[in-house]
Amino acid sequence: MIFTTTDRIDGREVETYLGVVFGDAIVGVNVVRDMFASIRDIVGGRSGSYEKELMGARDVALAELMERAQAIGADAVIGIDIDYEAVGHNGSLLMVAASGTAVRLRAAPSTGIAAGEPGSTGSPWDAPRR
Repeated sequence: MIFTTTDRIDGREVETYLGVVFGDAIVGVNVVRDMFASIRDIVGGRSGSYEKELMGARDVALAELMERAQAIGADAVIGIDIDYEAVGHNGSLLMVAASGTAVRLRAAPSTGIAAGEPGSTGSPWDAPRR
């Protein structure tokens, strides 16, 4: 499955537009984490615990987007947009919503690169994290 934020994929032609697909995730944050994040806000620095929650929610939203695209026969999702919003009482929940257009692509010319090899196109979150 190819994911891109652009409206086209270089070297590929869209055969059929299948429609808009969505993926959503809502995660809660706990009071202790909130307290330490508030301290970080005062003294500066990054909140690693919030960043992990955000990364996890984004992965869930993109995985759901991919499942829905595959269910309707898509080869790719183009024009992906990811939105973040604090919701709930006092912003106690984090919502991540991903949307894009599911498409079926015309057959690609042979590149000689097997799926999963360097240079192939795979899921954006399958790459090792730093």
